[in-house]
Amino acid sequence: MDRAIEIARDAVVGGVDWIEIGTPLIKSEGMDAIRKMKTAFPERTILADMKTIDAGAIEVEMAAKAGADVVIVLGSADDSTVLDALRSAHKYGVRLMADLISILDPVKRALELEAMGIDYVNVHIGIDQQMIGKNPVSILKKISEKINVPLAVAGGLDAESAAQAVKTGASIVIVGGNITHSENVTEAARKIRQRVNSPEAVDIRGTRTVDQEIRKILREVSTSNISDAMHRKGAMKNIHPVVRGKMVGTAVTVQVFSGDWAKTVEAIDIAKEGDVIVVYNESKDIACWGGLATLSSLNKGISGVVIEGAVRDIDEIENMKLPIYTSNTVPNAGDPKGFGEINAEITCGGQTVKPGDFIVGDESGVVVIPKERAYELARRAKEVNKIEKRLFDEIRRGSTLSEILEIKKWEKL
Repeated sequence: MDRAIEIARDAVVGGVDWIEIGTPLIKSEGMDAIRKMKTAFPERTILADMKTIDAGAIEVEMAAKAGADVVIVLGSADDSTVLDALRSAHKYGVRLMADLISILDPVKRALELEAMGIDYVNVHIGIDQQMIGKNPVSILKKISEKINVPLAVAGGLDAESAAQAVKTGASIVIVGGNITHSENVTEAARKIRQRVNSPEAVDIRGTRTVDQEIRKILREVSTSNISDAMHRKGAMKNIHPVVRGKMVGTAVTVQVFSGDWAKTVEAIDIAKEGDVIVVYNESKDIACWGGLATLSSLNKGISGVVIEGAVRDIDEIENMKLPIYTSNTVPNAGDPKGFGEINAEITCGGQTVKPGDFIVGDESGVVVIPKERAYELARRAKEVNKIEKRLFDEIRRGSTLSEILEIKKWEKL
């Protein structure tokens, strides 16, 4: 709660008008979260994101008496819940916002909510939906053409997308992580405030392909961020950088037998620019990779190499700067016998790797991201990265990690 108030204070300096008490904060601190925020910011509009789906009247009453000015009910709630919540809102002098999160037909429901007399409609894409690429602005456009109720918009907005939302018809822009997880909350809020005030001055950025977006994000985050996003999973065991450097790419997999390096170098010819060659070789005492293979990989634009097995010619490959991660180094090589497979599912460093999975390596090691979840996990890793930057900022102000996170309070009993 103390951290929330501190963040809100910095955001107010940056120009925010409303302060939303998010659902996780309400669940963890109860109505005291609303009371304390209203006491700290009596001149600001306080929005309580109750996400009410039942007992509309009593939950609106609770939030109103705690100091909320606007209360959120889920648009998916039964009409009886919405109508009773409206009666309660009118009784206690607050406004009611309906949240369209996860509504299958948001335009239809927005029209129904307008007919019921709702004060605001919030076009909201939830955090988990954002992670798989959903965007609220396209839905906002359809709704803004149909209803006259003031529209709010929420869901992963930054300065540019906030400006786009205003251009599309939003009168209320709700920004979460891109302010609250910022290293400098005041500057982040100020930047968004400026874009919202002058949306016509913002050129909306061009779109990237999904693959380009994944690679961009993965270059910005660490393997530690990615592992956290995967619930502490995905990291290869006993695989370490022998040639250091950030590595991001899609896997070309190789399964070979002890000391046999034929398929390993044949994979270089198959790999495309931006790929990572991932090898399982059952011998750690006979190298299946060296300087000649490294130079060949550079010619193809390969992003890096991961080998459970052995690498040699370290003096040579260190100067070539191609990131290489391995479990061992030895001077002796095997022979090119041709046994093995390319682009089959393999196990490397204890992790299952399929062709096309995303492979990321840095000073901490290597993680494997299943290709079918690559966009989602890249986005989640970016959120982890934001949160860590915010924590670093708070620690620099003199707190310890345990103090900031209130570890003892939230330890599992």
